[in-house]
Amino acid sequence: MGERYEQLSYRERLAIADGLRQRLSVRAIARTLKRDPSTISRELKRNCVYLPYDPWHALARALRLRRQGRRRKLRSGTALFDTVIGHVRQGWSPLQIAGRLRRMEADDRSQRVCHETIYLALYALPRGELRRELLACLRQGRQARRPRSRGSDRRSWVPEELRIANRPQDIEERQIPGHWEGDLIKGAFNRSGVGTLVERSSRLVLLAQIDAPDAQSTQRGFERLFAQMPAALRRTMTYDRGSEMTCHHRLTENTGVKIYFADPHSPWQRGSNENANGLIRQYLPKGEDLGSYTQNDLDEIAAKLNSRPRKVLDFRTPLEAFNEYLSAVPAKDAVALQN
Repeated sequence: MGERYEQLSYRERLAIADGLRQRLSVRAIARTLKRDPSTISRELKRNCVYLPYDPWHALARALRLRRQGRRRKLRSGTALFDTVIGHVRQGWSPLQIAGRLRRMEADDRSQRVCHETIYLALYALPRGELRRELLACLRQGRQARRPRSRGSDRRSWVPEELRIANRPQDIEERQIPGHWEGDLIKGAFNRSGVGTLVERSSRLVLLAQIDAPDAQSTQRGFERLFAQMPAALRRTMTYDRGSEMTCHHRLTENTGVKIYFADPHSPWQRGSNENANGLIRQYLPKGEDLGSYTQNDLDEIAAKLNSRPRKVLDFRTPLEAFNEYLSAVPAKDAVALQN
């Protein structure tokens, strides 16, 4: 490590051609040249597409690229660029766009780009309104994360049997639908809030209007969300130890959803919900009065999030994944949910 990489010389390319004529493997050629096997593999992939490997042609191509530079695959004025920009404006991340293109254009490499190429193309745009607009669509605002508020100890009110350590192990495997992660995101001065739910298997997001960020209002808001779900998809919810969940026993009585509580200061135990909250903050920025959003507004935001492809779902959307689970639900419950 730390050594500077050097391009293959013409002598090395001649040795590669000679090794191929002797039917040596890529690794054997690499050992002869004291090069990494991936270097030889990439050299052959670049220069053996249609014709046998030609060391002179390979060297000439390398020198030409070095002089001219590589032409960007994703550039303004192309159909691929317009497709990518359209998805950026919809709120998709570069990783989601690249994964979806790879899924939809499996047989056409010219219509696929990696997420790093998308980032480079966006940041390479000339300064102006278009650049500002597109960069504003990206998820992160490049702001440093602040530590969670260190308030009073909130552990004592959580019953031992409801701590996450006692949650059934099969929930961790995400194979059975109906297990949720929940949270409350708060607005300006902690005077308003929105309840968030994420289904662990499909990553489906639901948002609840909360009248006030207190225990009774939070209980009612989550009850309205769970009322939309058939009983087969109301199994458990994992929550942090916020005081807004002190009415958890009433929520369980009214919905049948058993509540488990994560350990203090352990957001990774509810990773799907924490990630979803970051996505939701694109639409509900910190410092805003969240009480101004109606339930219809929140449903529209959830619909946008549930229509984005997700890497963890092999670039299916949460809605597509959830519908697969929904097909196993009794017909009368499925019809009620879809309506």
